[in-house]
Amino acid sequence: MLLDPLANALSIINNSEKARSKNYVYIHPASNLISKILQVMMNTGYIGVVEFIDDGKSGTFKVELLGKINKCNVIKPRFPVKKDDIESMEMKYLPSKNFGYLIISTNQGIMTNDEAKEKGIGGRLLAYIY
Repeated sequence: MLLDPLANALSIINNSEKARSKNYVYIHPASNLISKILQVMMNTGYIGVVEFIDDGKSGTFKVELLGKINKCNVIKPRFPVKKDDIESMEMKYLPSKNFGYLIISTNQGIMTNDEAKEKGIGGRLLAYIY
């Protein structure tokens, strides 16, 4: 039984990156949240092209791996974070300063910690990647 599709998607990506055996992975089921997080990962340069394949049910994502991910995982529970507390969460989840990203769900969409600090908004922590 699939309890957390986002955690499943990120573990598929993480395990395939560690094995270095595939250039593409398939993530099923597809959702809007997973789509937006994959878009953020693509914009930051950690993964390549993301393609949606409609199978008549929920759909599947075909994700190109570039070999740049050391680790990616979800943050459970999804802690609320204020704009002033983003730095302390970076120190908690990322290995060093300016290395990796926190992915935050805000009222202006899903974005990285750098974009949230630039806009001066907080939100809920979803995942980290480095």
